[in-house]
Amino acid sequence: MSLVAIIQSAERQLPHALRRRAAPVLLRLQTVLTADNDTARAQRMALIAFAIRVFSAGIAFVSQIIQARLMGEFQYGIFAFVWVLVVVFGNLSCLGMHTAVIRFLPVHRSQNDHELVRGLNWTVRVFAMVSASILAGIGFVVLHLAGEKIAEYWMVPLFLGLFTLPMIALGDVLDGTARAHGWTVTALSPTYIIRPLLILVFMLLAVWIDEPRTAVTAMTAALAATYVTTLTQFIRVTWRLRRNYGRGALRFSILPWMKFSLPVFLVDGIGFLLTNSDVVVVGLYMPPDQVGVYYAAAKTIALVQFVYFSVKAAAAPRFSAIMAEGDQDTLASFAGQAARWAFWPALGVGLCVLALGEFLLSLFGSAFTSGYILMVILFAGILTKASIGPGEVLLSMAGRQKLCVALYAVTLAVNVSLNVILIPHFGLVGAASATAGAMVVEAVLLHIAVRRVLGIVLFAFAEPRPAHKIAKAKP
Repeated sequence: MSLVAIIQSAERQLPHALRRRAAPVLLRLQTVLTADNDTARAQRMALIAFAIRVFSAGIAFVSQIIQARLMGEFQYGIFAFVWVLVVVFGNLSCLGMHTAVIRFLPVHRSQNDHELVRGLNWTVRVFAMVSASILAGIGFVVLHLAGEKIAEYWMVPLFLGLFTLPMIALGDVLDGTARAHGWTVTALSPTYIIRPLLILVFMLLAVWIDEPRTAVTAMTAALAATYVTTLTQFIRVTWRLRRNYGRGALRFSILPWMKFSLPVFLVDGIGFLLTNSDVVVVGLYMPPDQVGVYYAAAKTIALVQFVYFSVKAAAAPRFSAIMAEGDQDTLASFAGQAARWAFWPALGVGLCVLALGEFLLSLFGSAFTSGYILMVILFAGILTKASIGPGEVLLSMAGRQKLCVALYAVTLAVNVSLNVILIPHFGLVGAASATAGAMVVEAVLLHIAVRRVLGIVLFAFAEPRPAHKIAKAKP
């Protein structure tokens, strides 16, 4: 039975009064599922990404609870800190190529230039793997030289994390390649469903065979899960690419790709650091058990952020396509829709998470319930950011990467400065306040930038004003 048939069947089962009220919503949902226009396709991508993120959030949450219960606050804090570093630096290793492929692949494909498409796909993979391997090598040297200055319990997890970097980077560019084609499930499921499930499974298997319940065991499980997931995704994406474009010669346009990717690398890098700098700074200032409490609270309220991620994942290819067409009014309209898609679901999900907050934290262990106040503070920042939608994606796809770099550099500086100032005096509450404050600064700066540069009032409560001067994007 099709989804449309299911919706129609469910509608018939509703009481008459409720059916009358639900009819507009169900009709809109049916339109999204069946329409063949670009907006409907973007909405379907957002719905699929949203569903994957919901399922992923549940998997990640259960996994974190089980790991915290198995390892305790101290070892869990070590694992959380190292895993955050691995994900951040693995993403940075892509050098922005995981976003460049989303920007350029639709353009090259619309020109029916399969040689350039194949060259782009080859380039992003090689860049990610080589740069990640170089970064890992530098990390090994640093750990060797600074070994005596680093607490012993950090060393082995960090070494295992460095071995994981190349696969994290490759997985990110494969994600971008799949998203550029609209293969949302292929793009998101490996990173957000399969990998966390495998980490949990491998960890449980290790405990079952009497391996120690430590961060070392957890990082070993994470390393194995990452390699299995990424290599499987590599085979799957490569097969689909060859089916679409065949085998043949490669052609390269390195300079335009790099001119786009390097500023995006700075934007994404600063953004990733912005998202995770609180955990990193807490790890530098406070013992692992406090890192564990903060990480549990931050990741619990981060259940709200999958809404923003879903909208961002769907909006990026659509923004790129509109830029290529030079349709200013459509861009303004779609940007306003994206802001509303981000805010209202985030508000509803966030209130539900806060209502269950203390219970959810207690699942990690009794010591973790002290993190509830952190969730409240962080939610205020998340909601502020959601109110302007994926503004950084809009600016990047409009060719304003350098502006994004400047905005995010200011935001990161504010975030780190506030963390350094507040954590010594207020501990974990200071870290949460610093992060929420930085999110407010980020939202304000992006709103002003989009309004000044593109002429669009990007805000969930405002009707978007048509753009005035947006040059047609060049390949």
